[in-house]
Amino acid sequence: MNKAFVKEGGQDDDDDEAAALALAIPPGSKNYITPAGYRRIKDELLQLIDVDRPEVVRVVHWAASNGDRSENGDYIYGKKRLREIDRRIRFLTKRMDLAEVVDPSVHHGGDQIFFGATVTYSNDRGEERTITIVGIDELDPLKGKISWISPVARTLTKAREGDTVTLHTPTGVEELDILEVSYPAPTDQ
Repeated sequence: MNKAFVKEGGQDDDDDEAAALALAIPPGSKNYITPAGYRRIKDELLQLIDVDRPEVVRVVHWAASNGDRSENGDYIYGKKRLREIDRRIRFLTKRMDLAEVVDPSVHHGGDQIFFGATVTYSNDRGEERTITIVGIDELDPLKGKISWISPVARTLTKAREGDTVTLHTPTGVEELDILEVSYPAPTDQ
């Protein structure tokens, strides 16, 4: 196959990531993130820059010194891994640039739901669920961390402990009773 028809890694991948960024954050909104989430992104970025990338560069340099690169698996895999690391570094850097760090502990002791709240609610069937409203980059539904732009989070936002809110789902309308609202305690840094 002619190389003109083969998609190479590089700029197209950056365009795909830029499109994903634009889709994930509602227009005119900021990329809200908790201090802990921001730290995790920063730690991953520093790990990639300070540890992972230099190690792969060392391996690629060693593999390149072995001669024929066309059939050198260490060289080929290393170059591919380097592109992946560089792509992730660009992605994380963009996310950090767009990030608006919001400390939910300022609401500690409050009963109204805002970003960073941990909320326990029950639905029409009496099932209780506890969720924490976090940033797009922090969501983990299996651990109860939902994005602030999710329908549940948007429905709960600004409600108070003891309120009943209406959630519109594809299967119909559901009433949620807010049982408890909590925020992390302020930390001295």
